[in-house]
Amino acid sequence: MNTVLWIDESATGSRHVYLKDGPERLQVLFAASLSVAFELLKAHSIGAVLVHLPIADSNAPEVLRQIHDEGCRVPVVLYEPAGGAVSKALELTQGGAFQYVSHPVKPEELCELLSVAIRHHGLHREAQRDGKTEQASSRNLLVGSSGPMREVVEIIDLVANRRSTVLITGETGTGKEVAARALHLSSSRSGSRMVAINCAALPDHLLEAELFGHTKGAFTGAINARVGLFEQAHRGTIFLDEIGEMPLPLQAKLLRVLQEREIQRIGSSEPLSIDVRVIAASNANLLEAVANRRFREDLYYRLNVVALRMPALRDRPSDVPELAEHFLRKIAEHEPAWRKQLSQQAVDLFLKYSWPGNVRQLEHALESACALSGSRSVLYPGDFDLPAEVHASEFGSLSSLDVPESGINFEELMTGIERRLLERALAKSGGNKARAASMLHMKRTTLLSKFKSLEVCA
Repeated sequence: MNTVLWIDESATGSRHVYLKDGPERLQVLFAASLSVAFELLKAHSIGAVLVHLPIADSNAPEVLRQIHDEGCRVPVVLYEPAGGAVSKALELTQGGAFQYVSHPVKPEELCELLSVAIRHHGLHREAQRDGKTEQASSRNLLVGSSGPMREVVEIIDLVANRRSTVLITGETGTGKEVAARALHLSSSRSGSRMVAINCAALPDHLLEAELFGHTKGAFTGAINARVGLFEQAHRGTIFLDEIGEMPLPLQAKLLRVLQEREIQRIGSSEPLSIDVRVIAASNANLLEAVANRRFREDLYYRLNVVALRMPALRDRPSDVPELAEHFLRKIAEHEPAWRKQLSQQAVDLFLKYSWPGNVRQLEHALESACALSGSRSVLYPGDFDLPAEVHASEFGSLSSLDVPESGINFEELMTGIERRLLERALAKSGGNKARAASMLHMKRTTLLSKFKSLEVCA
């Protein structure tokens, strides 16, 4: 159970707060003054600090500075429900606050924010304790040792600590956001946040509000002021996915942000200076979009300072087995009962397939197979919902089958062929075992016996 120090001049005592959505529990220690808060910081192991503003005789930056002067190294969240000046959020995050909340929110929302702060701090502390460098963490995200992936890693190493904007291109599912996170973790900005947004997922007016924030009353429904993603990413990284879908008027505003390094909330005339590294991504041909006047040419060149192309999975087939093992371990971490391994036949099948959906398709195929294969620990070709011609190609080489000089494991080969025939018959019969037995000219009881002995998922 994590302990939070809640500084509020109207508070007394301590109590437990249970998160509304989740198993985590926070123990809250209340302090009615800074002097009491500093005593509690020394006496207890505190996971995060929440300051309910205002505090008498101290403004927000002074409170934050005093907390840090006391040696507090945990996240500090500042909560001012009455609302602060537009520029205050930037000032406080620059001063080391984890978050500044300038509008009324429910207690459970504050608790969720504190839990996020605690988790973020815990991960960073764990990495330091284990002696892991940020660069090592980023390498763990980029799975594969093929030539194309080595080029990706080399580019990330070269530009990680530069301020240059990066444009990541590649087909859908190649891992563009993973590359962006690896770039962020490898950089000197890794101690700050990386925020991500899909530019195609929101209507134009909402996308602008999400990126730049808005003042109270800026438009219908703007009940409170809102900090935009650019402000939240101050000293960190912002990832703009599907940048080609951004509307032209908003592209002009983004261009100004990149040029001037400042933003304006909707409804405000007060510019805010920001220090943000911008990474954009697109699976569309942006040069073609420029030619068709759907994307600004000046913005394209401003974004494409460093070009990083993620290779399609078909262009790095040697990485497929390594990726498959990576995803199987990842699945087992969340679902221990699904701890599986691939049969050699399944690996061979994977290497023959072109994977048009790239890494994302491979991950989903493995997750589906783990869920539908029951208690078996080994995954076979029939467990994967791939096109019929891919499975059929497994049998195309039988006519030219030969015995190599080094010999062959006859039992293993014949067992594999038999299993695949049973799997294909079951698939063609739509799961009807009697029909599958008829197609193979055998009794239904014989079919069921073979299913059991060969560990075929029936």
